[in-house]
Amino acid sequence: METDGTHILVRAVTEDEGAILAGWLRLLRDGGSLQAGRIREAELEGQARLVLGLLREALASGGSEAGSSPYDGVRDVLAEMSRSRAVQGFTPSDTANFVFSLKEPVFSALNRVCAGDAGLVAAGTWAASRILDRLGLHTMEVFLSSREAVIGRQSQEIAELSTPVVRLWDGILALPLIGTLDSARTGVVMDNLLQAIVDEEAEIAIIDITGVPTVDTLVAQHLLKAIAAARLMGADCIISGIRPQIAQTMVHLGVELNVVSKANLAGAFAVALRRTGRAVTRRPAPAAIAD
Repeated sequence: METDGTHILVRAVTEDEGAILAGWLRLLRDGGSLQAGRIREAELEGQARLVLGLLREALASGGSEAGSSPYDGVRDVLAEMSRSRAVQGFTPSDTANFVFSLKEPVFSALNRVCAGDAGLVAAGTWAASRILDRLGLHTMEVFLSSREAVIGRQSQEIAELSTPVVRLWDGILALPLIGTLDSARTGVVMDNLLQAIVDEEAEIAIIDITGVPTVDTLVAQHLLKAIAAARLMGADCIISGIRPQIAQTMVHLGVELNVVSKANLAGAFAVALRRTGRAVTRRPAPAAIAD
């Protein structure tokens, strides 16, 4: 049954390839593959024609299993297409539909080639479903892994952009933190801070947590890691942005940062100036020039 199914599927795809391609493209258009504007019609047609041709060659080579070597070319093309679509922002449904929408025109071709023979149609349909389902799942696996990689890179870039180190004065740096401080972001924070300490030969680093929504024991541990790393590089740290709610939470949890802390960045900057032997004074207004 399996051999007959593959054999009749080869006949259908070979003898009715043009009709299958036309029906497939019609379903892809009707399914909205072109509506988002991410792919041109000519490019979509080229992809469909290439995949169908490789599928025909794999079937003609005697391949009845989509995971076997005759299907290497089909899988490689689908994988490359999936990776490209993940970068371009296609949805999982759009990507899966590219393969699964091929079923209907293939089933129609089987009916035409088999001339209504129910047994042959059933065998060919079973073989086609098994092969196309396997190829569709392969396409989705590559798409999802590629999209996870894209999301990971974007998250890393956002983390780097959201942890800038600002030079406030000679030897004084500020690191404003915004959002949740987790383990991954702590690594980025420490890398940026330590590199800035080296580049600026900084004596003091102010870590401002005004934009951190909550400070629990885990966040406190991450802050302590950053402070310890800065001290190893020869820079003292000052924590600014301790709000009343955060202070109460830290006392309740028994968290001790063991570092000077201030309610706002201005207070921390004043402490940093004093430690470096500097002071900001108001200049007297210039005397009025007599007429």
